[in-house]
Amino acid sequence: MTKNFYQILLPSLILLLWLLSALLGPWLPLQPDHIILPNILQPPSATEWLGYDDLGRPILDRLIMGAQTSFFVACGVILISLIIGTFIGMISGWLGGYTDLMIVRLIDIFLAFPGILLAIALSGLLGPGIENVVFALSVVGWVGYARLARAQTLSLKRREHVLAATALGAKTPRILRYHILPLLVAPLIVEATFGIAGVVIAEAGLSFLGLGVQPPSASWGSMIRDGTRYMLVAPHIVLAPGLVLLLVVLSVNLLGDRLRDRLDVKGKK
Repeated sequence: MTKNFYQILLPSLILLLWLLSALLGPWLPLQPDHIILPNILQPPSATEWLGYDDLGRPILDRLIMGAQTSFFVACGVILISLIIGTFIGMISGWLGGYTDLMIVRLIDIFLAFPGILLAIALSGLLGPGIENVVFALSVVGWVGYARLARAQTLSLKRREHVLAATALGAKTPRILRYHILPLLVAPLIVEATFGIAGVVIAEAGLSFLGLGVQPPSASWGSMIRDGTRYMLVAPHIVLAPGLVLLLVVLSVNLLGDRLRDRLDVKGKK
């Protein structure tokens, strides 16, 4: 019971709070941008559980609004990367030959650069903004899904049911849609689960560098950046968003591990 609590129930509760904060945040009576000068750098108290930042804004309210930023960036990047990467990987694995060789070389080129550095470069070229962050992270995020989809397609296209469909004259789009794609769902879901944690960290990193959402919009990364100047006098400004970021990423990874074990992707042939 204790093991299940720490590996399933507690991470699920944390992610549920993250989801509710992202979806219900705009409708809650929050004041994330309300500046109260007498409350500058005030520590947590009974009236404000997480205290105030360097401008006198309530940290709890800004954390909830930052949850919205990280959640929608993660969903947008994962959805775009998953669709593009799966399509490219399936086409590469199915067609083979020169097409497969060119796509593999393209994947190798992207893998030659550290993903976060390439995302920083793209965000710097495109300028700050949440849309540019989603685009930059999607450009570097599709590679993992493409490589996984290609490897699975190379294995699946030799299965008996696929060979039978080909012998019966089924067209390539139909084979890919009804005979290949359903068998790719499980490993792609596991890959996407772990990808969420990476996107959340990447978004926080870009916001920390000033390449993500711009003031006065809240982001966990920008909150940490703003609080680093007051670490000695008001550590709660950094600890609150840092702890929330840690809990969300850890919860996603724990549930991803459990999902991988449940689906037993590696054991499937």
